[in-house]
Formats: sequence, structure tokens, C-alpha cells
Amino acid sequence: MPIRIPNDLPAASVLERENIFIMKEGRAVHQDIRPLRIAILNLMPKKIETETQLLRLLGNSPLQVDIDLMQVSGHRSKNTAPEHLLHFYRPFGEIKALRYDGLIITGAPVEQLPFGEVDYWEELRDIMEWSKTHVYCTFHICWGAQAGLFYHYGIQKRLLEEKLFGVFPHRVLQPDHPLTRGFDEVFLAPHSRHTTVALEEVRRCPPLEVLSDSPQAGLYIAARRDGRQVFVTGHSEYDRGTLGEEYRRDRDKGLPIAPPAGYYPGDDPEKPPLFRWRGHANLLYVNWLNHVYQDTPYDLATLTAF
Repeated sequence: MPIRIPNDLPAASVLERENIFIMKEGRAVHQDIRPLRIAILNLMPKKIETETQLLRLLGNSPLQVDIDLMQVSGHRSKNTAPEHLLHFYRPFGEIKALRYDGLIITGAPVEQLPFGEVDYWEELRDIMEWSKTHVYCTFHICWGAQAGLFYHYGIQKRLLEEKLFGVFPHRVLQPDHPLTRGFDEVFLAPHSRHTTVALEEVRRCPPLEVLSDSPQAGLYIAARRDGRQVFVTGHSEYDRGTLGEEYRRDRDKGLPIAPPAGYYPGDDPEKPPLFRWRGHANLLYVNWLNHVYQDTPYDLATLTAF
């Protein structure tokens, strides 16, 4: 089954060329099923690129998924046209009365700022609090994971001596968990961040369990034991070329940046990168959708808080 998206969303043409099964709104209204309702709070600067990456993964399951794109009102995007945001995105105030099976909170390039200095922090706090009563399961990505761990559990992020940047091996700690079922014992995933959270602090938090970690990257996946929150510290949704684009951007700005580790063959930036995390990314998102589909109440009005 497909993801349901607006007829003229830019991602539609890209996904159709890739044979990702999408359904335009006109056809979707005639489907007699209860689709999953997923909201995406997109905090990344290149919003169209991030939309396409996430929709590609959410469209790779047999489930029909309705998508709402959400934005914070307290921040002006410098990299996405206002017309795109006005046409496709809804402010939190418009959807706060609605209930969702799932919510995705993306990363954001603000991890070196204290949380309280992020210009939309207060609104994000409101959204995270709202998610406890109006969303069955929230999937936090990278800085979004750090923000969620801090807001919900008081686990503070820590500044790294140098940027964690590259594709790193990870291990599965709970292979029978619904989110990691089918994972290889060792798998690859990209990271791109200046901060981290201490693995031991997450392990000492009773509501949480650690599902995956990495010798180089530390914590990778943690989740609430009741299945209502997921925290992923990397960027499994990244395309083949995303790390390379970030590397060239920072290099051209004269910033201290090394080529992303484990990304280019032989660590040679002149060689095309290998796309070695695509299988893991697809399985992670399909597992999450299946978990949400199986455990969310059919009637979202009966959703209980945690």
C-alpha cells in the first residue's frame, strides 16, 4: 500500500520515478480502510530533500500512510521557499487537536546551541508534551533524539571534541525487539553531529532500553519500554550523497572538517561513495510502521497518555 501525499508535493515525481508506491489525494479518498496517520515535524534546513528521504522510507511497506507535514512557527527557514512551506506545511496550532499514530521529529543543525537558545525551543517543548497525549509513538532523529531525551528524561547532550561524521558499524543488542527484528548483527548507519548523549545515562533511565550501539558512535537506538517513543541518534534516512554534500559545504566554508569516515572507498573523496546503509534504513522504518500499526488503537480517540 502507498503513502498518501498532496498531488503536487515535489517529492511525488522523484518517488514515482523510483517506483515507490504513492497515492495522490484524489484516489486515496476512495480507499475504505483506516490508514496510519503520521505527522512529520521537519526541522532540517533543506526541507524538500528531507521530505523525499523520509517519504521514500515510509512508502516501502504494505501499509497505507497519510502524511501531515508540520513546522514550528517560531523559526524562519532560510533554505526553503516560503511558498512551499505555506502550501504543504501546517503549523502546530492547526493540528494540536488531532491525534496521530506516529510522529517523526527530525534532526536540526543546532546541536552546538544550548537547548534554551534554540529559537523554537519553547514551541518544540509544547509539541513534545502534546505528543504524550495525542501520538501513539514518536520517532526522534539525531538532534531531535537529543532534544527528546533531555525534555522527557533530563538526559543532557555533551559536546564532542570533533564532529562525529561518517558511516559506522553498529551492533544489535535486542534482536527480538519489534524495531530491530531482522537486523544483521552488525549493520551500518550514518552520523553527522557535534554532540552526543552518554550511553550509560540512558541505560540508567528506567523507562528506556538500549536497542543498538556503536563503538565509535555510542548510543544509536533507544526506546521506551512501552513502545511509545523511539530515539535514533544517526541519520539512516540520508541519501547516498548527503554526507558528501555536507563535507563539501563545510570544506568550502573553510571549516575544520575531514572526509566522512567509512563513506568513500579508501576514504578518497574523489571516488563515488558506496550506499551501504540503505537496507538497514528501510527495515528500521518498516519495523517502526509495523509496530505502530499493530499497537495503536483503531480509534485514535481512545489513545491514552503516558
